[in-house]
Amino acid sequence: MNTNAARAYGDQQVNTASPAQMVYMLYNKAISVLQEAIKAIEANDIEARCNANGRAMEIIAHLSGTLDLEQGGEIARNLQEIYRFSMVHLMKVDRNNDAQAAQDVIGLLTPMRDSWAILARRSTDELRQAVQGAKDGNLEQQDLSQAAAAPTSEQSEGAPRSSASEDEPKQPPRPSGISISA
Repeated sequence: MNTNAARAYGDQQVNTASPAQMVYMLYNKAISVLQEAIKAIEANDIEARCNANGRAMEIIAHLSGTLDLEQGGEIARNLQEIYRFSMVHLMKVDRNNDAQAAQDVIGLLTPMRDSWAILARRSTDELRQAVQGAKDGNLEQQDLSQAAAAPTSEQSEGAPRSSASEDEPKQPPRPSGISISA
């Protein structure tokens, strides 16, 4: 497959993803690069291990930085502690060449990734139903706009927050420096 086409496809997925899909993709990428780190440890490839582990740490730091501790309450605080624990554990990966530390973090991230996958599918299905209803004439345009703009479960407690307030015009997302598709 052409690498430029693959990158374009990956970029398209990121650019059109819902918030729940983005969180799912971040968890998925973190798990993927931790698996790369484990393989690098097994191959005694220190540079590849450091690169993969560093990417995982960047993703987890990003997830932690987007928590809304005020609105997220206990769930957001618990996630923050999981991310903090994960970051400390990932330092052991590099310091001790410790594959088990990476595996432990994968074990923490996997159930959260799977939960976000369910939320992402549900939000996508709900939007698809709203669009189909509008095409069938069952919904007014206003209803479709409300369905697309309504906060979904992934935007509730503990979910990463948007940096714009409700009254501000929507700005395109700023690049985070994290490549999900890479």
